Amino acid sequence: MTDHTPGRGPGSAAPPPAEPAPDDNRRQVLYWRLLARLFDHEEQSALEAASLAVVEDIGLPSALLDPGTAVDSVVQRHPELADEFDGLMTPEPEADGVRDRAAEVRRAALASKLLLNVFATGSGTVTAGQLARWQSDASWLERALGTPPGERSAGAGIGGNGLGPELGAIEADLVHRMHLREVLADPALAARLTPSMSLIEQLLRDKGNLSGVALANAKSLIRRYVDQVAQVLRTQVEKATVGELDRSVPPKRVFRNLDLDRTIWKNLTNWSPQEEQLYVDRLYYRHTVRRTTPQRLIVVVDQSGSMVDSMVNCTILASIFAGLSKVDVHLIAYDTRAVDLTPWVHDPFDVLLRTNLGGGNDGPVAMAMARPKIAEPKNTVMVWISDFYEFDRSQPLFEGIEAVHRSGVRFIPVGSVTSSGRQEVNPWFRERFKALGTPVVSGHINKLVHELKTFLT
Repeated sequence: MTDHTPGRGPGSAAPPPAEPAPDDNRRQVLYWRLLARLFDHEEQSALEAASLAVVEDIGLPSALLDPGTAVDSVVQRHPELADEFDGLMTPEPEADGVRDRAAEVRRAALASKLLLNVFATGSGTVTAGQLARWQSDASWLERALGTPPGERSAGAGIGGNGLGPELGAIEADLVHRMHLREVLADPALAARLTPSMSLIEQLLRDKGNLSGVALANAKSLIRRYVDQVAQVLRTQVEKATVGELDRSVPPKRVFRNLDLDRTIWKNLTNWSPQEEQLYVDRLYYRHTVRRTTPQRLIVVVDQSGSMVDSMVNCTILASIFAGLSKVDVHLIAYDTRAVDLTPWVHDPFDVLLRTNLGGGNDGPVAMAMARPKIAEPKNTVMVWISDFYEFDRSQPLFEGIEAVHRSGVRFIPVGSVTSSGRQEVNPWFRERFKALGTPVVSGHINKLVHELKTFLT
């Protein structure tokens, strides 16, 4: 049979498939080695040798292949790599539609280092040094994804790809695997701990079993974390406006308050065309006095074990609003009992030390303590932080919330403002809050900051 295909003579064989480009092969070697390390935890000698050859051939340090070497150490020895890690894993446009395969191999080597250090955490006991190194490596991964370090503690997905909760879960597992009491009892080891939400949760749960040096170190870590979060939130809160003008108070008749434009406009009828002069028979001044009646903010926090990070974040936030002269803040924590923490609301550190994590949810007990605090409903906002899984399934809590809302109080239900991602909220409550016109706030704490600023300023 004769083959009449153009360019091919009779009886000639079909051309062989195109060979993968050398750079494609190199990139595949690096990724196969990464997958083998992540899922098998055993060295594959052939892949290790091939990966070493690739890394050395493209001029990168062999330390990139050592899972025991922190990214900080690599960058310290090779500072030129720091800029390459920044934004490493963000989409990069192709130049004129042409792929730079050599650059892709280099990116694969650097990305593999980050992913292996962050996700291959092994098993067994974790030391303070290992936790600190992981936290540093996780921060480098966040930078590679184009997200500022620390987003895993803010409740938002990293770089839009949802890694925040996953990194938070890994960090929580590492903290759980630590012999935390022994670490806290050693000042040198305790000093190596980096405060995080996972660590704070463990400290709050275990504070009753700590004493002496260990308790002092635990308190120091909690205060450091509180101060770090407060610094960020305070900046956001201070961007709020200073309040509405109080037009019931006459403007002060001084030159700096003179409203020149309004004065001219109001006196235009006194314009004399013949004399080309404007006769002013009344001066107008700007109002500068602002309303100072304090708004009342009532924060009710579910301190059951499932709400720890929301409780920590909202306690810090309540203390910041309490520092504003026009906001009167009250703080209540509850599980099966309610406790009024208002006397300590200005110091979130003190509040957190007075909380007792765990227990069930008895919202009506907290509502009974909160309702007497409502003096002027139209001037009050109530923030209720809970997953709303109530002890009493007949849901008497919702009846109380509905009554408060209808009295004119601005009610804001908060399902989570967490470090570990979205939290489950009782669907029964979620649907009824939506129908009530008060949908559940969930996710990044910035959402709650925005809601409060809108009402309180």
